[in-house]
Amino acid sequence: MTLQQIYDVIVVAETGSLNKAADRLFVGQPALTSAVRELEKELGITIFNRSRKGVTLTTEGLKFLPYARQVYGQYMNLLEEYGKAEKRKTSFAVSTQHYSFAVKAFVELAKKVDVSEYELAIRETRTQEVIDDVVSLRSEIGILYMNEFNRKPLIKVLNQADLVFTHLTDCRAYVYLWKKHPLAQSPAVTMADLLPYPCLAFEQGDSPLYFAEELLSTHEYPRLIKCCDRATVLNLMVGLDGYTICSGIICEELSGPDYVAVPFAPGENPEDATMEIGFIERKNHVRTEMGERYIREMQDYLRQEAEKESN
Repeated sequence: MTLQQIYDVIVVAETGSLNKAADRLFVGQPALTSAVRELEKELGITIFNRSRKGVTLTTEGLKFLPYARQVYGQYMNLLEEYGKAEKRKTSFAVSTQHYSFAVKAFVELAKKVDVSEYELAIRETRTQEVIDDVVSLRSEIGILYMNEFNRKPLIKVLNQADLVFTHLTDCRAYVYLWKKHPLAQSPAVTMADLLPYPCLAFEQGDSPLYFAEELLSTHEYPRLIKCCDRATVLNLMVGLDGYTICSGIICEELSGPDYVAVPFAPGENPEDATMEIGFIERKNHVRTEMGERYIREMQDYLRQEAEKESN
C-alpha cells in the first residue's frame, strides 16, 4: 500500500467517479482503476461499488476511508512541519442540516482566521449525507436534531457508525413564514390554521422517515412540497404562502428581515413539538483547534439568542 494509492481512494470517494478522479489526479482512468484494484486485492476487501452511474463506497470502504484520511492527513502534517514544499492549507469542514445559526457560526469563525491559510467548507445537505460526511472525515463536525420520534433509531445509526451526539440546545417548534403571510401576525399557530397552506420540507431521497429535518414529519400534510435548499424554501414561502416547522432560531442577518417565526401550538402532544439540536463527530476523535472554535461560536450564538428570548 502506498500513500498515492491512499490518496487515489480519497479522491475517488470525494468525486464519486473514476473519470472525475482521474482528471483531478492528472492520470488516465485505466491507470487509476488499476491502482485502486491493486489496493483492494492487497487489502482483501472491496472499497467501491462500481456502476454506470459512478462509484459508491461499500461497507468495507466506509470503514477504510476514515483511516485513509487520517493516514494521509498525518503525512500532510509532516510535510507542512518538516518538508521543503510550499506551506499547505489546513482543512476544516462542517456538514449540517439546514440551520442558519450553523452558517452564522461558520461566518464568525471565518472572520477571525486568515482564510488564505485555511481550506474551509460548509455543506448544507441531507441528514444521511451529514452522517456520511462525518463518518468519512470529509467533515469534522455534523449538525442535526433529535426528538421523541427519531431519537432511538437515529442513536442506533450513530452508534453503528461510531459517531457521538453532543447536545447544543433544546427548542420548541415554530412556524416559519413570509412576513406578509396571513398567519404572520398570529400569537401562535395550530395545525388546523395551517391546513390551507403548503408545507415545505427538505427532500431526503430514499432515506427513512426519521431522517426528516422537520418536526411532526409523521403528520399527513394534505399539501406538501419538497425542496433541496433553503433559498428555494424562502422563495416558495413568498410565492405560495408556504411554511415550514423549525427551531425558531433564525439568523436575520443572513436570512433577511422578510421572514418571521411564529410559535407553534402542538395541541394534545406538546412533546411532539420539542427538539434537541446537537453536533456529531467520530468517537475518540481528537478535535482540531478549528473544530473547538467552531463549536464555541455556535454555543455563543445560541446563548445570545436564548438571552434575547428570555428578555
